[in-house]
Amino acid sequence: MRSALFAAVLALAACESTMNIQTTQIVWMEWPAEVQTFDPFRTRLVVSQPCALIRGFEPSPAADAVSVTFAPYFLVDNHPVYCLDGQRYTSDFTVNVPLDTAGTAPGLPLERVYEMRGATPYSNCPACAFLNTAPWVSFGYVTVRPTTPPTTVRNAAGSVSAQRDSVGCTRIRPSGLLGPNAEIVLENPPDTTAQWFAFVHGYIYEPAAPVCGEATVFHLTGQYTGG
Repeated sequence: MRSALFAAVLALAACESTMNIQTTQIVWMEWPAEVQTFDPFRTRLVVSQPCALIRGFEPSPAADAVSVTFAPYFLVDNHPVYCLDGQRYTSDFTVNVPLDTAGTAPGLPLERVYEMRGATPYSNCPACAFLNTAPWVSFGYVTVRPTTPPTTVRNAAGSVSAQRDSVGCTRIRPSGLLGPNAEIVLENPPDTTAQWFAFVHGYIYEPAAPVCGEATVFHLTGQYTGG
């Protein structure tokens, strides 16, 4: 119902010269590792915000027989807004203050594994072709079961920065998010590098024993640092 209402508002806005549609990119995504057939499921989305007067946001989820895709966009005011980009002001700029929000994926009817897709900065990276299911990037997978699955594991993927502290604990945070609550301990760091940036795949769960004093950790299953 909310998507239908937003679509109606969008159609009205398209007829007026004061509104524009601004597509955006997903920096980070989290979702249940397993869901039950036909049950919509909540997905965390961290998206880039445009330099504009924002009037609305739509995660724009869709599903087919093999995948779930989020193609988020903002409804923005048509009047230019000038933002500081380095040493100059510009109206063609995406602010590096992502929006931490959510979208609801539609219920999936088939008992199988579906791919989770979305638009990211890696969509335009030729060297990242193995990540792409053009024009989308693969964030991972969700498994659909006929009965209610456990909810203890969340899959996650996206662009992160990682920092290793003085006692050897590595924590990651989605790019651009600030504050201590944005960090999560990395259970299995790939090396001892003090700081790195990457597009990562993995899952969030509670291990049998705390890691670096934390009960919830991110387990890395893949990373890409090129491009």
